[in-house]
Amino acid sequence: MSGDTEASPGGAAPGEPTWGFLTNHAQVLLAVAADPDARLREVGERVGITERAAHRIVTELEGAGYLVRERVGRRNRYTVNPHEPLPDAMVRDGRVGALLSVLGVVDVLEDEGRDGG
Repeated sequence: MSGDTEASPGGAAPGEPTWGFLTNHAQVLLAVAADPDARLREVGERVGITERAAHRIVTELEGAGYLVRERVGRRNRYTVNPHEPLPDAMVRDGRVGALLSVLGVVDVLEDEGRDGG
């Protein structure tokens, strides 16, 4: 049982698994959905990755159409595209908005009349 009792980078207590079900990309998406005005430093801290890694992931998510970045003054505001399909083969028919709702992070379809599922 080596590793089962070590604290994970995400802050798991001793005795909890050191692995997780959600990738860093999913966690960054969830963090941005929960706080669209968050600085990437804050996103990185929340996920347990560096600001640079958070920036890279946000850029990848934006390039793939999962996020839209809008400049508001000197800051960025991020909007999740809830209608994008999940990239995983086993759940390709699922949508990002449904994942966010299931995980209870935020209901991004609330203002869109629930037409994206």
